Amino acid sequence: MVAALIVFVSVFTSGLVGLYLRSLVPEQHLQEGSVGMVRLGAGVLGTLTALVLGLLIASAKANYDRVNDEVTHAAAAIVLLDRTLAQYGPQTEEARSLVRTAVASTVDTVFSEHGHGVADLDNPKRLATAERLQAELRKLTPENDVQRTLQAHALELSDEVAKTRLLAITQAEGSIPKGLLLVLVLWLAIMFAGFGLVTPKNPTVIVTLFLCALSLAGAVFMIEELNRPLEGFMKISSAPMRYALAHIGD
Repeated sequence: MVAALIVFVSVFTSGLVGLYLRSLVPEQHLQEGSVGMVRLGAGVLGTLTALVLGLLIASAKANYDRVNDEVTHAAAAIVLLDRTLAQYGPQTEEARSLVRTAVASTVDTVFSEHGHGVADLDNPKRLATAERLQAELRKLTPENDVQRTLQAHALELSDEVAKTRLLAITQAEGSIPKGLLLVLVLWLAIMFAGFGLVTPKNPTVIVTLFLCALSLAGAVFMIEELNRPLEGFMKISSAPMRYALAHIGD
């Protein structure tokens, strides 16, 4: 939100400054050749800005989709883990209870309306629960080859869920590089100041500047939201985890 606000203020203010400077610049500096050069420079900056914004949006969307896929994959692995433990026998009741408690806690915090995303997912208590689950699985004493196979599969699935959780944590807290944001704001400010310099001042121009600034701020806001897939307005769906919760512990 902060980055989007900075972009909006910078773009709109620079456009207004350009309109103001137009009244101060001598008329001979606003001839066709000078105006053409300003428009050419603004066009070059516009192309560069469009490329950078496109790359940022594509990168943020790819990160968003990756975390979404990892959550879906983890939900499937959790259901398979519960089924595997159920097939093992009644000795796994404690482990199955831990799985259900962990999933219910994740749904109630990470994916709740007031969740804090990565901060909730990266809670030491969750790591302790995962370690306790794996300890429970290792304590099992298989009585035959079938149970040995099921125990090995359960450990493999629990490792997979733990690894997916860590990947989601590391990838779910993206951000726009400050240096890139500074350059982007500079380009936009110069470009819209140039537009204001070669455009007569009237209400239509001011409204257009406002809408352009709002649109660019919206693009940066979307990038910020996509870079935080576990929180905010564009949080990934909780449906996979709720599905898992509904199908475990039976």
